[in-house]
Order: sequence, then C-alpha cells, then structure tokens
Amino acid sequence: MEQNLTIEQIQNFKGKYPKQLWYLFFSEMWERFSFYGMRGMLVIFMVNQLMMNDEVANLQYGATQAFVYAFTFVGGLFADKILGYRKSLFWGGILMIVGSVILAIDPKQFFFIGIGFTIIGTGFFKPNISTMVGKLYKDDDNRRDAGFSLFYAGVNLGALIGGYLCIAVANGNMLSSIVPVHLRWNVAFGFASIVMIISLLTFVQTQKSLGEIGISPLLDLDNSKRKTYEYLTYIGSIVVIPAVILLVSNSEYTDIFMYIIGPCSLLYLLYEMKNFSLKENKKLIAALVFILFSIVFWAFYEQNGGSLSLFAASNLENTVLGIKLDPSGVNNSANSLFVIAFAALVGLVWLWMSKRKIEPNTVVKFGLGFLFLAGGFWVFYYTKFFADANGITSLDLFTFGWFVITFGELCLSPIGMSIMTKLSPAKLQAVMMGMWFLASAYGQYFAGLLGANIAGASENSTNLEKLVIYADGYKLLAIYALIAGLILILISPLIKKLMQDVN
Repeated sequence: MEQNLTIEQIQNFKGKYPKQLWYLFFSEMWERFSFYGMRGMLVIFMVNQLMMNDEVANLQYGATQAFVYAFTFVGGLFADKILGYRKSLFWGGILMIVGSVILAIDPKQFFFIGIGFTIIGTGFFKPNISTMVGKLYKDDDNRRDAGFSLFYAGVNLGALIGGYLCIAVANGNMLSSIVPVHLRWNVAFGFASIVMIISLLTFVQTQKSLGEIGISPLLDLDNSKRKTYEYLTYIGSIVVIPAVILLVSNSEYTDIFMYIIGPCSLLYLLYEMKNFSLKENKKLIAALVFILFSIVFWAFYEQNGGSLSLFAASNLENTVLGIKLDPSGVNNSANSLFVIAFAALVGLVWLWMSKRKIEPNTVVKFGLGFLFLAGGFWVFYYTKFFADANGITSLDLFTFGWFVITFGELCLSPIGMSIMTKLSPAKLQAVMMGMWFLASAYGQYFAGLLGANIAGASENSTNLEKLVIYADGYKLLAIYALIAGLILILISPLIKKLMQDVN
C-alpha cells in the first residue's frame, strides 16, 4: 500500500485536530450506528419476539454484550501481533456486515447466529480504530484528550441515529406507513447492515492518509509467511463462531467464560510486563486501576440496554417537552444527543484549563465521572414520585437523568481511551485498549446480573409496583457510584505517582 505521509508529518499537524481524525470519526460513526442500533433492540426483541421473561432477557443481554466486549481483547491481541490495525478493522467490518444481514433476513430464526458473527466482528473492529486515533498524536501532545472527545462525539452521533431509528421502526413509531408490520424487525436490523457497509467503504477510501499507522507488524517476515499467519487468523475467527453462538445462546456458560477470560488476560499482561522497564510497568499498573474502576462504572451505566430499556418501555410517558417520542428510543439515544452537544465543549474546557495549569488530572476526572453517574441514577430514582396510578412517570425527568450522566461519561470514557494509549508501551497499545474494552465486558456482565435481580424482584408485580422496585434499585446504584467516586478522588495522589509524567 502506498504510504504518502510519515507518522511525524501526521503528528505535526496544525490546529486542534488532525484531518485523519475526521476520516476515522465518520467510519466509527456509521459502525456505532450499526452496533447501538442493534444493541438498543436486543432486550425488547427478546421479550416481545423470543418470549423471554424480563429476568432472563436481562441475563441474556448481559451475556451478549459481555462477549461483544470480551472479544475486543482478542481482536486487539491479533492486531498487535499479526494483522495490524487496518486489516483487523476491515476483517471485523466484513464479519459485522454478515451478522447484520443474517439478522435482517430472519431475526427470530437466526438471532444467535447473527449475534455470533457480530461479536467476533466487533472484537476485530472496535479496539483498533480507537488505537489508530491515539497514534495520530505524539505522546506529550496535550491535544489528545480533545481529539478523543471529538472522536467520541462521532461514536455518539452514530449511536443517536441508530439507537432511536432502529427501535422506533421496530416498534412501529417510525416509517409505519412504509414498512409492513411483519417486516418491522427485519427492516430495523437491515439498517444496521447498510450503515456498516458505509462505514467500511469510508475507511477503505481514506486509509492512505494514515501513512504507516496501522500497517502489518510482520513486514520483516517473508510475504508468504506473513500471509499464512493472516489467513490462519481469518480462518480461526470463522471456525470459533459456532462456539461463540453456543456460549452466547446459553447464558449459564457466561459465568465460566468470564471466570476464565479476565484472569487469562491479566496473566498475559504480567507475562508481557517482564519485557518492559520498571517505569513502564508502573504506568501499566496505573492503567489497571482505571480499568478496574471502569468495570463498576459500566455495570451501572449499562442498565441503559437492560433494566432501563424495560423501564422505558413500561413505565414512561411518550412526550419530551410536549413532543411525542418513542420512550425506548429516547432511552437509547438521549445520552448520545447530549454527548454530541457537549463533547467538543468539554474537550475545549480541558484545553482551556490545561493552558492555565488548572486542569484536573485523569484520576480526578474519573472520580468526577462517578459523581455525575450517581446524580443521574438519583434522578431515575426520583421519577417514582411523579408516577400516576398506572405506574407511568415523566419522560422529561428521565431524560434529565441521562443529561446528568452524560457529563460523567464525558469525564471517563473518551479520556479512558486516551489514557490507555498514554500509559501503554507502543508494542502493547492494542492489547491495553482491548483490556479497556474487556473491562466493559465485565461491566456488561455485572449489568445483566444487576438488571436481572431488579427484574426478578418485580416479577408478578403491578406496573406501579414495578416502577417503585426499579426506582429503589437505581437509588442503591446512585449510592454505590457516589462511594466509588469519592474513593477514587481520595487515592488520586497515589495513582498519579504511578502515572509519573502522564496527565
């Protein structure tokens, strides 16, 4: 492949953002449309179409999403060692397209087959595009956080459109005059396949601008030997799909898998750490602290696709500021709308504070993220005081809860991706980004367990009783998030020492 730019030329860009960031922005935007569009439909589809009860649907949702994020670690590993970021991303995109097409053809019959392809595809796609964003910046470039915040806005623009459109079409609240009732779910899943094709074409048409970023790590090998490793990776990823389908369709296997993948990834990291200096290993330990706390954050936040999805479908009005909207669509997309509105602004605030040497360090930002998370779940709890006799409460107040949580997410997630690239040695960056997403897998796993406990407690209850049970559960999550945030802020000086020169 022709290399038009050196990495030095790319990193010496003028202004706030490198032009390559915009190309990756749009590729990721369409991929996230596909991912979040399908994610926002899972629990509702399993309850309404596959006839699972709420508790089982929460467990199944947690299992499905846990596997999605767990395989980002595997995808990062193969990108680092064999494929490189670009080929890994392309291969993942192909598998995601296949999975979403299968779901569009017959989601009831082929649900877990389509999900299996999507899981492996996301594992190859997701960690590597994020790593390439990090490669656009020098290690000491303080514009990196702002760049990741803008990139995160692209993630959420896709999530906003896909998260609302897909479930609204499936529920018959959009395009109902065009899409026949019996094809609503097919069309909703079909949108995911179309935009994934757009995502892949966007990347293919713009990848030359990335210079040497993301090329194969095996260029020193003979071409035939390198191709052999690559083809074995492609074949192996297809061969493993039936096993993934078996695991994800039987949520009782999830426990075993999660007990294995986490310890194995830590053992692998310890094995790799022997190749690095004490200074580099201290930074890796700091990265692990961020990873462990992020598990707690995502376990609470990811109620979005589980218990909050069912709460929205059963217990919320259908108007925001007097405008009629699909409550499930609002639950899926409100957070993304607020991220789009405020991500760039928050990034610029960090830059403004940095110039005046008053920017809080990353550990404190993480702690603030938990405080905002606690505030949002307290708002969700407070909705119970606005319910009518049928257990229907204010969608306005619920949306405000997502507004509060958005600032918590902006303090944690885009900066979390950035800090993984800052704290990781160059040869381990994709693996560490994979571990960051593996933490999300554990967050999703625990989110499913938490949601199932709430759903189990509300079984055979009236709609009003369900609302109270769900709201009281969110109150507990608010308290736990508050405690986690305070602990993180208190230990920030210790973590900062491990981070050394990294801010």
